[in-house]
Amino acid sequence: MTIIESKSTVNQPLERVYAFLADYNNHEKLMPENITNWSSNADESSFTIPNMGKLVLKIQTRIPDQEIIIVPAESAPFELKLSWKLQAVNELATEAFFTIAADLNMMMKMLASGPLKKLADFQTTKLKEELERI
Repeated sequence: MTIIESKSTVNQPLERVYAFLADYNNHEKLMPENITNWSSNADESSFTIPNMGKLVLKIQTRIPDQEIIIVPAESAPFELKLSWKLQAVNELATEAFFTIAADLNMMMKMLASGPLKKLADFQTTKLKEELERI
């Protein structure tokens, strides 16, 4: 299993960060511009990734103010689990840890590790930008 992690400190209360991430409609704001055909509701999303195809993900688990786990809702090219873990730094700041766990063979690992790391870093950066600009 390939594990890719990124973290960010968001200057917002834990409850606010969790509420944003718990609604899958908000995750579109965390996606790079090359993601197309986005469709979502509070629990599930569907989108197209260039050179990979369509991906449908759903929120599998919500632990209030602690964790959100996202898994494929339909068959994916490889086993995948995304998780957001949150921890209060103080009353006005939250550490957000984003983890991508993907079951990649050696060739896929060589090809996908860099883009997945960029995606993880992009999402934690966008989370901070989105919540701190409000």
